[in-house]
Amino acid sequence: MIEISQGKPPKMPKATILSVDDDEGLQTVVGHYLSGEGYSMLSARSGSELMAVLQDNTPNIILLDLTLPDTDGISLLAQLRGNAIPVIVVSGKTDTTEKIVCLEMGADDYLTKPFEMRELSARIKAVLRRAEDKAPAPANQSVEEAKTQTAFGDWILDRAQFQMFDANNRSADLTTGEYKLLEALVDAPNKVLSRERLFELTRESDYDSFDRAVDIQIGRLRKKLNDDPKEPQYIKTIRGVGYMFCGEIKNG
Repeated sequence: MIEISQGKPPKMPKATILSVDDDEGLQTVVGHYLSGEGYSMLSARSGSELMAVLQDNTPNIILLDLTLPDTDGISLLAQLRGNAIPVIVVSGKTDTTEKIVCLEMGADDYLTKPFEMRELSARIKAVLRRAEDKAPAPANQSVEEAKTQTAFGDWILDRAQFQMFDANNRSADLTTGEYKLLEALVDAPNKVLSRERLFELTRESDYDSFDRAVDIQIGRLRKKLNDDPKEPQYIKTIRGVGYMFCGEIKNG
């Protein structure tokens, strides 16, 4: 059953949050707390209910449990990759590999159960801030503000679409994490960025840091860029420190 949590949000909610979890008790507690924070809540308890909710609603963020009765959470996360709605995975699974896989699949954050409600609220706010920063500029923006493309080599980083395209305008199909990582590097050409700094720039979180997640995403980026790490054209490894964007860029 699809239902709206019975909280008392203000007349102008901060944002709409879709909670996807088959634990009715936890979902009720989360819904009550976030409603009290001023959010409008939607809920679903299965993958099919999630898809039904998305047909008629566009939430600002999705809280996704990995263990649903009808769908594997990782597969569902993959289906949501093409959706612009940010996703925070909320799971009882504590395995680091599981967390890294979710981040690679495009999750914007990963929170392990059990958790403090204040931490959940803080992570939601951080993800929403990033989403606002990525929002398209208004139609009446100036010519300078409209320059959203950065060209380098045979590639174009399109900040309006949050994606990378080749010379034939074919998308490289970057995940959210890959796009954020590449954008951070491109915005600091010829400057060494540590793994910790890259994590901060792309995650905006003071919580669990996954250095290996940065390394793995760098590897995936290199494959999509056809960039040989032994003779890099774009991303250079600075051993023991981090990475540096070494390509020649041109804003357009």
